[in-house]
Amino acid sequence: MVELYIKGGGFMHPILVMWIVGLAIGIAKLFLLFRAGVNTRKFMVKVRTALKEGRIDEALDTCENTRGPVASIMHAGLSRAKDGVESAEKAITNAASIEMAFLERGMIWLGFIIVVAPLLGFTGTVWGMIEAFNAIEAANDISPAVVAGGISQALLTTLFGLVVAMTVQLFFNMATARIDKLIIDMEESSAELVDALIDMQGN
Repeated sequence: MVELYIKGGGFMHPILVMWIVGLAIGIAKLFLLFRAGVNTRKFMVKVRTALKEGRIDEALDTCENTRGPVASIMHAGLSRAKDGVESAEKAITNAASIEMAFLERGMIWLGFIIVVAPLLGFTGTVWGMIEAFNAIEAANDISPAVVAGGISQALLTTLFGLVVAMTVQLFFNMATARIDKLIIDMEESSAELVDALIDMQGN
């Protein structure tokens, strides 16, 4: 691998940097996303039980002691529950927007690397072909030995650029799937909380 990297020429360096950065962002993102997940069903049972018994403070404590975006938006809604259901819904909506922004933070850089890494590889390909034609012109010969170096460099940069893009794409897809699941959990939990608050108001 090291030998192939060296043969790839100068364009291999930015491609390698993008690979390292992409892996670092992807691993960190997945770690944070999976850490943000909780057993939503069990959590909501605790919250609904406390609300049915009129213990909003206990429900708030449960939210404070639980990590993740679901608990955060529940805490925001419960904090405004005394002002009515509409105020609670508004607080939940605002908190959900903030949490979604946090969930999607860093994804733009993964997308950037997925697009740019192959382009760098293709640029290296063009550069390699230019070197091959320059070698032909200098030697006044089109034998395979003359152009082999430039063509090899061209193929290697394309290969490594595509490998980087595919690797980072895997992390991007896994992170996107996890974000979608967390968003669904937030939406379902928000609906349950609003229903529970309406029931409390009715009683």
